[in-house]
Amino acid sequence: MGENSILKIINTENLLLTFILNVDTMKIPLLMQLLEARLVCGDAENHRIIEHAFASDLMSDVLTLDACSPLLITGLSNVQTIRTAEMADIHTVLLARGKKATPEMIALAHQNDMVMLETPYSIFKTSGILYQHGVKPVY
Repeated sequence: MGENSILKIINTENLLLTFILNVDTMKIPLLMQLLEARLVCGDAENHRIIEHAFASDLMSDVLTLDACSPLLITGLSNVQTIRTAEMADIHTVLLARGKKATPEMIALAHQNDMVMLETPYSIFKTSGILYQHGVKPVY
């Protein structure tokens, strides 16, 4: 059993079931590997653990989030994304659908000590892969 495994034992009516669940601690390098993502800004080795994610192209929806500092998955590639992430206390932004960060986005993300990544995957596929690896939805 690896260090990221959880042993779960369930006793139901004299039937003992044992499950070994592999739980990945989602950090930026693993996220990059799973999503074929490219680091655009920030430090991939900053040891931030990603527990929650939120996917939206509507920045008004992002602003309604409680402060759990999720990974923001979006296809909106403009400076407003970074400004919204800053206001919502989001430190990691993932641009999906092959969208590219603008130089202004990169400069503002760097200024705010954010990690920004790009993936060729759709928002749906990205969300599914992260969910399979233990990242929880915000709601």
